[in-house]
Amino acid sequence: MKRLLLTLAAVLALVSLAIVAMQTWRDPGADAVAVPVADTLAQIDKGRYLARAGNCMACHTARGGQEYAGGRAITTPFGNLYAPNVTPDAATGIGSWSADDFWRALHNGKSKDGSFLYPAFPYPNYTRMVRADSDALYAYFRTIKPVNQPNRAHGLAFPYNQRVLLAFWRTLYFTPGQFQPQPSRGAEWNRGAYLVQGLGHCSACHSARSALGGSLAQDGLGGALMPGALWYAPALSSDPVTGLGDWPEAELARLLKTGVSGRGAAVGPMAEVVKASLQHLSNTDAGAMAAYLKSLPATRGATVAASAGHAGDPHSVLRLGARLYEQHCAACHGADGKGAPPAYPALAGNRALALGDATNPIRIVLNGGYPPGTAGNPRPYGMPPFGAALTDVEIAAVVSLVRSGWGNGGKLVSPLDVSRLRGVPAD
Repeated sequence: MKRLLLTLAAVLALVSLAIVAMQTWRDPGADAVAVPVADTLAQIDKGRYLARAGNCMACHTARGGQEYAGGRAITTPFGNLYAPNVTPDAATGIGSWSADDFWRALHNGKSKDGSFLYPAFPYPNYTRMVRADSDALYAYFRTIKPVNQPNRAHGLAFPYNQRVLLAFWRTLYFTPGQFQPQPSRGAEWNRGAYLVQGLGHCSACHSARSALGGSLAQDGLGGALMPGALWYAPALSSDPVTGLGDWPEAELARLLKTGVSGRGAAVGPMAEVVKASLQHLSNTDAGAMAAYLKSLPATRGATVAASAGHAGDPHSVLRLGARLYEQHCAACHGADGKGAPPAYPALAGNRALALGDATNPIRIVLNGGYPPGTAGNPRPYGMPPFGAALTDVEIAAVVSLVRSGWGNGGKLVSPLDVSRLRGVPAD
């Protein structure tokens, strides 16, 4: 038995060494060469557009900090990661990087020195980008003002702070490869797929993840709780109940560009994405993303565990909810729940309210709901917070009413659901 265990241990060690060696030395696509560019100013402008489309600043700029100098915390179930400085500072940024080094990071998830990058940097999506777009981004980042700001050490506990272990994660969840257009689809669909799957990295939030943080559905976009369970990123499939099945393409494109539409408004993290990134898309690209998303199979959104608490007697809860709704909500959203879109979103027929997870409506009632200010929505209407005015029982009652009323079909929520979210940050 002892000899068998030693043999198994030796085999396991050899396999582990082989995995680490393969992931270390294997660099598919590394031989892709930069395409000569005649107009460098046009390339820089393209890179500026791509940086906005990919929302690079959201992670690489700390609040109150200098642009792209890093330092912003990215919360994960394994601890906090801190985005690096990507300004062209030679000592603390990427000033010493070549275009090939930059391409390697995006395509293969490896730093200049060959070390594995943590997948909070969404290289599992960026790998789909073509070399010309990588070079355009690199050219743009070379024009940013250099900032001498050392990178902050990640706050990861053992064993997640051992980068070498990412070799095993990569083996399970990462396959480098550029986006391949589908000849059977039109140019608009392929452009939308390229943006959603790659640069836009939509699956980073809208797809469920394994216990190790690997995306379970790169293209499924079936919805998922975000890290820390602070917000729920809804399904982007064409499912008519939990997804975008009954959204017209034009309304979806409008939401991406402005943050508001006749069908709903972007709040929470999505409002930040629209403000910093999506509003800067061309109308053509926003339309292409909408067309692609509307084509996704009608897969039902991710299943969310039911509350462990009790909502209470349904009749009593809904009576209390109706009284509170009339007092606090009907003036804007209407007694019939139809609202006055886009200023006051409709609650009747609002599928986002009927999702199995009630995180978003609870957070909105607690902390308020604020669509982004954009060029297409320069004076957004916001919903005030009611966390200080209403108790957990009262918020649970009014959220239960709007989730279950007007044919929405959502389940009642518990005061414990509200209590769980009351103490978390508002954003």
